[in-house]
Amino acid sequence: MLAAVAAAAARYPYAVAVATADHSVTYRELWRGSNALARGLSEGGVGPKDRVGILCRNSPMFVHALLGVAKLGADIVLLNTAMGPAQLAEVIAGEKLMTVLHDDDFGAALSPIDGVWAVGATQIQAMLHSHPKMGLAPPRRDSRLVILTSGTTGRPKGATRSSRSSSVDGIAALLHLVPYRLRDTTVIAAPFFHGWGLGNLLIGLGLSATVLTAPEFDAAHTLSLVSEHRARALVVVPTMLQRICALPPTHLARADTDNLRIIASSGSALPGRLATGVLNRFGPVLYNVYGSTEVAVATIATPADLRRAPTTAGRRALGVRVEILDGHGQSAANATVGRIFVASSARFDGYTNGHSKEVLNGLMSTGDMGYFDEHGRLFVVGREDDMIVSGGENVYPSEIEELLSSDERIAEAAVVGIDDDRFGQALKAVIVVAPNRHVDVQELKELIARQLAKFKVPRIFEFVDALPRNATGKILRRQLI
Repeated sequence: MLAAVAAAAARYPYAVAVATADHSVTYRELWRGSNALARGLSEGGVGPKDRVGILCRNSPMFVHALLGVAKLGADIVLLNTAMGPAQLAEVIAGEKLMTVLHDDDFGAALSPIDGVWAVGATQIQAMLHSHPKMGLAPPRRDSRLVILTSGTTGRPKGATRSSRSSSVDGIAALLHLVPYRLRDTTVIAAPFFHGWGLGNLLIGLGLSATVLTAPEFDAAHTLSLVSEHRARALVVVPTMLQRICALPPTHLARADTDNLRIIASSGSALPGRLATGVLNRFGPVLYNVYGSTEVAVATIATPADLRRAPTTAGRRALGVRVEILDGHGQSAANATVGRIFVASSARFDGYTNGHSKEVLNGLMSTGDMGYFDEHGRLFVVGREDDMIVSGGENVYPSEIEELLSSDERIAEAAVVGIDDDRFGQALKAVIVVAPNRHVDVQELKELIARQLAKFKVPRIFEFVDALPRNATGKILRRQLI
């Protein structure tokens, strides 16, 4: 990370590195500013043995903080900016943070937490100008990077990896199939604090790109960034892509996307109808990446893969083993659903609580269920703990959700299991109806019974304005039960 930015600062000192609508920094300013921030933090007592949290939205400030802490050799914990005060305090205590660099508006949430030096954006800006041209000796140790898991099933866990090897092989796997280029202009809408947004930020810095972003996602603004700056790459999570495609047709038609060659999506499942719609609207530019914070990149679906099989998670990435294992830990045959395991040199070092993911024969569990087809394409059917057992039958919510979402009257759908005295669990469908459309429940029941099976027809249908999601677009299923 540091070497890549140093090289960019030497070769392209006046090129814009990271920019929002209100603030931009060149590679020289980024390098010198992070030197100054490191000195300011060091004078405040932060050293190589410390753990520093970063609570910043997408902005040049986030990148300054990331590089400044790395130059001290301190461990970096990326905090989710969507967390409420109580969860934030719990995570800070659990990760044993003594210093947190933050956007100014988080000050009120951090001030009650004892023993934490909260360094706001105003103070960071002062540090950036305190030693603007002074060099800095290399750190005595490499920082470790801690990314929080999604936390859809409890308190987020810290997943650790060394900064020097932080997904270098995972990045190489992406570069093998996704056509990033030197000095691209890239719009990153995905949050930097998450592995997907961070990985693409590091790719951008490594390729001396100009990264355009925004503190908060807005579909119209994101599309305007792509259009006005003739961006070559756009990095999103599927819900962001869905909102862009839901913009008024006249808005989409006005956007200049002729230079766009990459729409890279990851972080949650990509609906098949959305994949096809993006390919039809923007051309063969969509790449769907499957992986996790723990295993890094596992599979990549190219535009050709998605055109042939819109719901696929793609094929094995370069240098990565992906296997489907049955209940006995043996490899499952093609088209047989089993547990997804991955072996990669880019996988994480373990959780900060001392635990790790299950490992069998050198392969690490992703926690997902899926299968390979005869062409080597992976299909993910859902999380292991999302599987619903109703009346002795195994039901995977994703197949019902995909069928419902393929109906143009339905904007989004989620299926969960609820307690049932007779069947153990019964199915409940939670549906967001598309604007100005009407849905008849009996029609939906008949559609599911006809296309799938009678035992896969939900007993309860609930209609809501929006599905609860986390910052990366994953559905918070517990809130639907």
